[in-house]
Amino acid sequence: MKRISFFIFIFSFFLIGEGKLKAETDTIKGDVENGTELFKKNCTACHSLDLEKKMIGPALYGVTEKRSRKWLHQWIRNNKSLRENGDKEAISIYEEYGNIEMNAFPQLSEKQIDDILFFIKNKDSIKKKENRKINHYEYETNNEEKQFLVKLIIFCFFILFLILLWIVYKIQILNRLIHKSEGKTKVSIFICIKDFIINVLYQKILGDDKKKWYLFSCFTGFFFLLGTYETWNFLMKIDVNKGYKPKQPIYFSHKIHSEINHIDCQYCHSSAKYGKVSGIPSVNVCMNCHITIHEYNGDYLEKGKSRDEYNREIQKIYKAVGWNPETRKYSEKTYPIQWIRIHNMPDFVYFDHSQHVITGEKKIRKLKKVNLVCNACHGEIQKMDTVEMSNDFTMEWCISCHKNVEIDTKNKYYKEYFPNKKNKKITVDMIGGIECAKCHY
Repeated sequence: MKRISFFIFIFSFFLIGEGKLKAETDTIKGDVENGTELFKKNCTACHSLDLEKKMIGPALYGVTEKRSRKWLHQWIRNNKSLRENGDKEAISIYEEYGNIEMNAFPQLSEKQIDDILFFIKNKDSIKKKENRKINHYEYETNNEEKQFLVKLIIFCFFILFLILLWIVYKIQILNRLIHKSEGKTKVSIFICIKDFIINVLYQKILGDDKKKWYLFSCFTGFFFLLGTYETWNFLMKIDVNKGYKPKQPIYFSHKIHSEINHIDCQYCHSSAKYGKVSGIPSVNVCMNCHITIHEYNGDYLEKGKSRDEYNREIQKIYKAVGWNPETRKYSEKTYPIQWIRIHNMPDFVYFDHSQHVITGEKKIRKLKKVNLVCNACHGEIQKMDTVEMSNDFTMEWCISCHKNVEIDTKNKYYKEYFPNKKNKKITVDMIGGIECAKCHY
């Protein structure tokens, strides 16, 4: 009897131990932030980042409760081997999604897969964290703007105070001279202002005829010169559109795409490096990413914008190209986007992007102190939500650059023509860069 009890005890101990071990192996623990990044890099081509929407693959929210950790690891590593071994769940999923085979990820480690699964399991906590980040960002932005406005108002009042002080000082000096000539000694600020109005403005302007004509001639000449200057200034600014910022048919933030998501300028403007014009990307380029990114889930929100607004702009892309995100098929109905051109040289001006981007890149970046050669002319476009013209683009503006920027003698193009001029400074204007026929034809 004692032996039987002993064996029952040992058997129960092993059962409990095995159950605990199984529970521990089924527990998914990982780094949620690393899991988010891994999911974005490896999974968003077929699965929604929202986890609740069905795309090419199923919605993944709750999958960690439906299936065991071991099965999920095997499925992610090599789902084909699971089907070949006769796993019923693997076969049914494969058939449900039209026999489309999921990519295998043998390169992912156990920890990396756990991180991805932990992200899927803790979706709600991620959303709360994102909302906290957004609220914190909005608070900081509003606080910075308020501080800037307060500083600006104080600065304006200070300048106004200095101007008034200077005017009062000048009035006092003038009145001292007037009182001195009359033998008076007592001078107050009110008397100064009063005497300035009566003695200077009234008597000088409404004195005898000669003085009146003299003052009239002075004022007329002054306003004539001022009018001529302003007219010339106005004529010189015709078609100089610095600050031009039109509203586009589809809202596109360069800050989100270029600065935050690090998309290279030449991925969209591919002809800028080897062509005359930079080119406007076709909608197919947008769809390379937005075929899977159907809603905005980033941390950054421009002031006055909401996620719904960004999502509506993505829907406009789908309409333009005739894409149905639910059926995941293209239709024959397309609506070309009528983008409004911002940077546009006149027809009589020749400008080649490739010459500046390839041949002059290093020296232009050095002269203008910019990281991207694009920024030299277009400004910090990667920080703009709405693109605007950041420079004058006048002939004077171009010539001043040609007079200061050196040519790159190490460049293959110039190496052939200047083999022995390595240490001598040669600017673009020295090789015909300011000749009329260089840009006008």
